[in-house]
Amino acid sequence: MKNKSKKVKLNFLHYCVYVISLGGFLFGYDTGVINGALAFMSRPDQLNLTPTLQGVVSSSLVIGACFGALGCGRVADKIGRRKTLRIIAIVFTIATVLCAVAMNFWLMSLFRFVLGLAVGAASSLSPMYLAEISPENLRSANVNKNAIFIVLGQLCAFIVNAILGNIWGHWGPIWRVMVISGAVPSIILWVNSFRISGSPQWLLLKHRFNRARKIFRRLGFKNTNQLIKSQSDQSSDQNDNEFNWSIALKNKKLFYLLVTGIVIALIQQISGVNTVMYYGTILLEKVGMGESGSLYANVLIGVVSVIASIFGTRMIEHANHHRMLIIGLLGNVVFMALLGTIMKSSVFSQGITNALVLVSLTLFLANHQGIVSPVTWLLLAEMFPGKVKAQFMSVATATTWITNFVISLIYPQLVAILGTALVFFVFAMSNGLSILLASLFVNSKKMAKAYDTASLS
Repeated sequence: MKNKSKKVKLNFLHYCVYVISLGGFLFGYDTGVINGALAFMSRPDQLNLTPTLQGVVSSSLVIGACFGALGCGRVADKIGRRKTLRIIAIVFTIATVLCAVAMNFWLMSLFRFVLGLAVGAASSLSPMYLAEISPENLRSANVNKNAIFIVLGQLCAFIVNAILGNIWGHWGPIWRVMVISGAVPSIILWVNSFRISGSPQWLLLKHRFNRARKIFRRLGFKNTNQLIKSQSDQSSDQNDNEFNWSIALKNKKLFYLLVTGIVIALIQQISGVNTVMYYGTILLEKVGMGESGSLYANVLIGVVSVIASIFGTRMIEHANHHRMLIIGLLGNVVFMALLGTIMKSSVFSQGITNALVLVSLTLFLANHQGIVSPVTWLLLAEMFPGKVKAQFMSVATATTWITNFVISLIYPQLVAILGTALVFFVFAMSNGLSILLASLFVNSKKMAKAYDTASLS
């Protein structure tokens, strides 16, 4: 009977984890779908986008994500994680439909901005929510599922783009079908958000101890009474249990954690990974693969990224996160430099160059999605104490989107000015800078000590 009860709790926890991870899936899908759709919507008989306008359309989602991530923490603290996730699903659905029916560049940019609000909020909420509902022995594995779902969402977008683009690519508005397909998982998320558990950690912060105890037990937590007592004692030692930015920023240990979180978020984005996610099809067309070949090549890249993400997240669960981050960044430097070298070289034939570019892009994404991305999301989800978690996570996540915005906006212009090869050398150097930043700021022992001793009192 006891084993049956344990299995029921574990099944419920797994159900909650997969539903919450749909937020990551939508994050991946909506950032990946533009990769294939952009070339079709740029046609003269559609939205007629120049390289500059392509940058604006791509980056409008990203700037929306900055605001979505920043605002998410306050909303999640106010109304709870589950209700916030439900609102995110609604915004995803409405904004996706509006993007699919946009009739000009201005409307597309506006609706992509609104969609970005949901993407940014989901990117901040999902890993934090997963960490809060997971027992300690399952926390890393469950947070990592969100990283896997992000890559899985990108792969699904690539597959949809490849199928629709190759079968109905002659039909101008096919990009609208690519875009609106993202409404399906957002509706699924909304429906299932009514059946998942709320965050027991949030309930503790609101002093709803009895309700938190029930949810802890249903999710399979051990030593439930000790968890309740610890939070209750902490609350009684503090006059005000609400988050306060002024107090938080004056606390040296909390300030260190916030700065480190911002650095980790910056490291994740200056790798150049999202230029491949957003402009991969156009990039592959530039090296001579053609429209059809580029769409299918993206699918191959997506498959390898998912496989690498699954194996990578399992590998890093029990490894030293700082060491794995350095290893991943070193890999990024090598593969970005290799890409630049291949594109700069005139030794190979066009066919061999295409194959080498595809292999190098695939290795870069496998390395980033299998090591760098899951390590950074795992660090961000676990490094902040409960009282400041939502607000600090929002700032860190917003940093990823602000950096993403700048890079995605200027990438087409950089390519036009410097050429694709030199841009990849620039990204190789930026990953080298990330190694330096990780060495200076990301200290696992110091972060753990600051987490354990930081207080808002």
